[in-house]
Amino acid sequence: MSVAAVELQERTSDLEVARAVLDTEARALGTLAGALDENFSRAVDALAKTTGRVVVSGMGKSGHVGRKIAATLASTGTPALFVHPAEASHGDLGMVVAGDSVLALSNSGETAELADLLSHAKRFGLPLVAITGRAGSALAQAADVTLLLPAVPEACPMGLAPTTSTTMQIALGDALAVALLTRRGFTTTDFRSLHPGGRLGAKLRRVRELMHTGDEMPLASPETPMDAAILQITEKRFGCLGIVDEAGVLIGIITDGDLRRAMGPDLLRRKAGDIMTRQPRVIGPDALAGEALRMMNESPRPITALFVVDTGRSGVPLGILHIHDLLRIGVA
Repeated sequence: MSVAAVELQERTSDLEVARAVLDTEARALGTLAGALDENFSRAVDALAKTTGRVVVSGMGKSGHVGRKIAATLASTGTPALFVHPAEASHGDLGMVVAGDSVLALSNSGETAELADLLSHAKRFGLPLVAITGRAGSALAQAADVTLLLPAVPEACPMGLAPTTSTTMQIALGDALAVALLTRRGFTTTDFRSLHPGGRLGAKLRRVRELMHTGDEMPLASPETPMDAAILQITEKRFGCLGIVDEAGVLIGIITDGDLRRAMGPDLLRRKAGDIMTRQPRVIGPDALAGEALRMMNESPRPITALFVVDTGRSGVPLGILHIHDLLRIGVA
């Protein structure tokens, strides 16, 4: 067999293994979803009533999953932290105080390192939620609420490496976090307050924070001669001109595209109202930056600027937003 043929066979084998792993884990998640019962709601109740923080703990791979669950909870409005069970036995139990609850992860339910943390939770009457794969385990017996992982095979061909079990743990943690944020009525505004940095934080900024206002807005009446209209388009540098009626309501827009379509020997003798596009796309001041980007990219004709209007005053323009404003903050 040629070297190329061997390499092809190895690549095919790798793909087959990968697909088998993903298929095994996908089926496990389906089984997990079907196995959820009233204990899930009881767990959400316990965590939602927590006045302090949800203390997440686990050892080994369950610990790595626990760190992610704690981070997801904290970022979606449920104060949480991860406490390493071994470190808890050497002083970190001081982090776990009255008002907290404990979310403990162990597939076997017999993780010895969790013992001191579980005893501490019981001593102070802290609600204890367990995620485990064994109903009769020490962890399940100690817990106030047990979320039982279904007995499904690990994706590892030896059935030893935590693969399917950790996927179910992390998915169950996501389910708890989303159920809690839904119950709390967690909003995009709340989300942004916890994610002020990066691309996500930028998308959650409000249009009113980014728009240009006052004299920066390119506005004219429908009776404005086109030579004056073109001059204002050039001066304001937004590539467009908003047309407002006597009441100050935005009734149309002239863009570079409108100018090209109207190009002819009589263009400068015409008025702005003659060539404007009526009913332009507009956005409200409280819309998110991500929504503004979506509107700008809408088919069939993407645009580069949006007028921001006061919907409570029948479309009076409050500002204008250019795609460069979105690029500057990292949205576009």
